[in-house]
Amino acid sequence: MNCLMQTWHQVEPELHVWPLKRLGDRADADDMLQDLFLKAIRQQDRFCELRNARAWLFELARNALIDRLRVTREQIELPEDLVTDVTEVAAVDSLAACLPRVLSELSAEDREALSLCDLQGMSQHDYADLKGISLPGAKSRVQRARKRMRAQLASACQLRFDAAGKVSDFVPRPPLR
Repeated sequence: MNCLMQTWHQVEPELHVWPLKRLGDRADADDMLQDLFLKAIRQQDRFCELRNARAWLFELARNALIDRLRVTREQIELPEDLVTDVTEVAAVDSLAACLPRVLSELSAEDREALSLCDLQGMSQHDYADLKGISLPGAKSRVQRARKRMRAQLASACQLRFDAAGKVSDFVPRPPLR
């Protein structure tokens, strides 16, 4: 943990200026810096094993900035009288009932990749670190797991797709007991 604090104190001034220039708001830059510090702390002893901790921190900062800018994009107000297709929402919500069973039918490796990255929100970079594989290897593993899950969902739940490729109908499967 001492190496984290030493590195942080060396890099923090430069790391603080970088998002401030891009965001233009000191409070946002401070929030982002705090999030980065928490992510670094969560690495615990692995942080000290990094070859280039400064580069890793700036990569985290870049990714956090991209995420923050993605969220703050200008959004258009929708009219209150906008009609929502309730049947589409209901189909997708009830399809979620198929997921636990389909996940249980996948290999342990696929189930772990999907559970960590898609359901628990772990970044693919962190997943790669956890599994001791390269980032491209982790991305491939997650993509293959998604394809196998989609195929399993399509066959097991008898998915039917509309012209736009969205799920239009399916046959629910009872959960495992």
